[in-house]
Amino acid sequence: MRAPLTSLVVRLAELAPGLRVETGPGATGPYAYDASNYRVPPRAVAFPRTADDVVAVLRACREAGVPVTARGGGTSMAGNAVGPGVVLDFSRYMNRILDIDVQARTARVEAGVVLDALRSATALHGLDFGPDPSSHSRCTLGGMIGNDACGNRSVRDGRTGGHVVALELVTADGVRAVADHSGLRAAEPGDAEAVRRVARLEAELRRLVGENLALIRTELGRIPRQVSGYQLQHLLPENGFDLARALVGTEGSCAVVTAATVRLVATAQASTLLTLGYEDVVEAAEDVPQILRFAPSAVEGMDEAIVATMRARRGPDSVTGLPEGRAWLYVELEGEDQAAVNARAAELLDALRAQGRLTGGRVVEDPAERRSLWRVREDGAGLAARLVDGGESWPGWEDAAVAPQDLAGYLRDFRKLLAGHELTGVLYGHFGAGCVHVRIDFDMATDAGREVMRRFLSEAAALVVEHGGTLSGEHGDGRARSELLKVMYSHRMIAAFAAFKQAFDPDGLLNPGVIVDPAPLDADLALRELPLVETTFGFPHDEDGFAGAVRRCVGVGRCRSDAGGVMCPSYRATGEENHSTRGRARMLQEMIRGETVTDGWRSTEVKDALDLCLSCKACSSDCPVGVDMATYKAEFLHQHYKGRLRPRSHYSLGWLPLTSALAGFAARPINAMLRGPIGKLLARLGGVTTQRAIPAFASRRALRKTLREARTGEAKALLFVDSFTRAFRPQVAGAASRVLADAGIPCTPQDGLCCGLTWVSTGQLSTARKIMARTVTALDNGDTRPIIVAEPSCAAALKRDVPELLGTEAAQRVADRVHTFAGALTDLADQDWTPPPLPETVVLQTHCHEYATFKGHRPAELLRRLGVGSVDEAEGCCGLAGNFGFEAEHYDTSMAVADLALKPRLDALDGRPVVADGFSCATQIDHLTAGQDIRALHLAELLDPNPGAQSAARLLDRTRLP
Repeated sequence: MRAPLTSLVVRLAELAPGLRVETGPGATGPYAYDASNYRVPPRAVAFPRTADDVVAVLRACREAGVPVTARGGGTSMAGNAVGPGVVLDFSRYMNRILDIDVQARTARVEAGVVLDALRSATALHGLDFGPDPSSHSRCTLGGMIGNDACGNRSVRDGRTGGHVVALELVTADGVRAVADHSGLRAAEPGDAEAVRRVARLEAELRRLVGENLALIRTELGRIPRQVSGYQLQHLLPENGFDLARALVGTEGSCAVVTAATVRLVATAQASTLLTLGYEDVVEAAEDVPQILRFAPSAVEGMDEAIVATMRARRGPDSVTGLPEGRAWLYVELEGEDQAAVNARAAELLDALRAQGRLTGGRVVEDPAERRSLWRVREDGAGLAARLVDGGESWPGWEDAAVAPQDLAGYLRDFRKLLAGHELTGVLYGHFGAGCVHVRIDFDMATDAGREVMRRFLSEAAALVVEHGGTLSGEHGDGRARSELLKVMYSHRMIAAFAAFKQAFDPDGLLNPGVIVDPAPLDADLALRELPLVETTFGFPHDEDGFAGAVRRCVGVGRCRSDAGGVMCPSYRATGEENHSTRGRARMLQEMIRGETVTDGWRSTEVKDALDLCLSCKACSSDCPVGVDMATYKAEFLHQHYKGRLRPRSHYSLGWLPLTSALAGFAARPINAMLRGPIGKLLARLGGVTTQRAIPAFASRRALRKTLREARTGEAKALLFVDSFTRAFRPQVAGAASRVLADAGIPCTPQDGLCCGLTWVSTGQLSTARKIMARTVTALDNGDTRPIIVAEPSCAAALKRDVPELLGTEAAQRVADRVHTFAGALTDLADQDWTPPPLPETVVLQTHCHEYATFKGHRPAELLRRLGVGSVDEAEGCCGLAGNFGFEAEHYDTSMAVADLALKPRLDALDGRPVVADGFSCATQIDHLTAGQDIRALHLAELLDPNPGAQSAARLLDRTRLP
């Protein structure tokens, strides 16, 4: 019988007064999922700050009979981090590095420490943590311990368990203990009752091992990646009863780990990377035994589907350095001397060419190219989830492993098994360790599809066992494979696993349904047939429209990372799961399901989850599956406020193109009025923050003068004068015209049109469509010349939002002609064009929409090509993000986002010019540098061959308002 939730919360408040516990669907919804196929809504989510908080949760839950599931980054692919009771999120607060002992080469960390945070800290001492899963930028040490994670360099560094010295844990009955190589002891020796309980538990474990010595020796530890089940072999007498290692890989089903002491390894002094091409992955696997003779640190494989998807999503230049082929291996060699490493690489390449299977091979020497290539492999799980043809693939059998010498034979038979079930798999993984990841196009939405999945998984389990392998090589068994352990192990071994868990967790409350007494592998599946949702956006790239679009999120959690890329600024600022792209996508999925979120488009929980989304669009580029939260938010706001009053800022800022055009006729008096108390009153009435200066309006006279000067004779392109340029910085239009003419692209200014962006970002899609339709009609008039847009956000709206919202051929024709200013200079300028002298170094803030929409046409690349020696780019959102940073309730978040990348660079400016093409970015820079003699330049202003001409457009109306 389930205890009332309110009584559990009250009890938790008594035991841990400062403990944060969330129970509403807006908080628990995102925690119903991890990166697996499963959905298990929890009753509550707790965010412990100390081990004592964890003790309180376990004691209260034991009294109430409520299960507990420990969770780190939520990147588990087998359903290891979802549970029906209380979920403990360690990543939010228990994420401290407690100690680094350089002499002993150890670190003591809390369970919620992200791996990359530990690696950054230890790198200062020439040390590293060996295991490195592809999710290293967001997975936590606690999660790695739970799954016994490995990673790309497991050929050298093995599994997490091999690097664990001691575990600090809380038992199911709320006792703090320490497990290490000598057994188990109470964390508080003065607590006599805790000492007795711990001694009793250790005695029971020693008796269990003594009764099963032969069984453990013959069935466990047979191959390096045998993660499935419990690792009881570490408790054998010859292994010293190492209880810490035995608890690694138990997936939180025996005890809750709160901290760990781990071993560190020395950072390699020299390394190189080989990329090897093959006709298929089986051919690649045939070469693995030969490669292993050269002692590589990593041997990673992937097939052509992942590379094709990466190129389609991020541009053809996003993957370079791969030789010809349809499958590839990355082979990394390391050592103490670069010359010796290079010689070994050349010898290996010669040996492989002699084998005759290679279609090509090369040594990658450039560090930037290496990082780019590794990113392709690390994003494999996400890239394989949604492929170029729109097909979807899923985990479930993504983690089997065999001995490396048996890999080719296993893959050959595995592909036959796939074909026999008419399934397709995308293959990648740790070939050097015999561990293959595969995502398969299961149909889990129908009964027939689920039955096919069940039959396939049962036969796949038998196949890998036949090849001497294991169901799981690093992701754990979870809900996906625990039911199949009986295929791999004897009945006696299964009973021994059950006895091990029983000793720790007699009531079965820790992560139930995993490893022991498993849930059926087809229970609690997240995917099911859902009703189609009628929307204004067409979502043409998703078969099921909006439902298919939000289903793109498969939970890999790259949005929770700050290692490269721009997404997700709000998560980076707040650290809250429901402020991540993943958390928002999961809430939208819950809305469509209609179970925990029952009021559909009217849901306040979903609105709150979307509220801090800056609509930066970075996720549409950085997310491996292409989640576009800005578009989802616009659709939600449209539906949510349909027929209702909107927030005041939707009117004041959403209709800004219209009001600013009117203001241009009386710019001087309006600007004077806005400088005084009336300006602050109007800001409050419009829902606009009074902490930020209102940009001054430019007069129509200034605009007309600029456009007259901008007109040229035989124009090769149109210069689209967007609403922001027209209203606030007409000098940019003049500078852009002069630069383009100088570069051999004379333009005709196109004024009076609007892309509709502000109505899209505030969810006023009906109005946006009318404005966009009028713009498309004006531009699609038989003219095929390029359309160049100085404002990146407006260029992105014309390129992407207009065709997706209108869905017409005319809209697509217009979109195909659109270029940003930087893109035009990259693609259309005369090859012999030479710009005026440029500074040696600049600070650059790239607009997020330009980053996301115009891949391969970034201002940073153009500036370097034109001769700027150093471009210090503030990678990430400026924080203003159109209307977002002007809205009173979002000002603090806007500034927190600016603090992440932009403000530190402005603080260290030291006289360097600042370039920011986006009006929002430039306005934020103005705000951050108020009182200083700093102004952000548009790229056109930096490249202007006649900079003195800009002064004509800087009339008195353009002064900054206080």
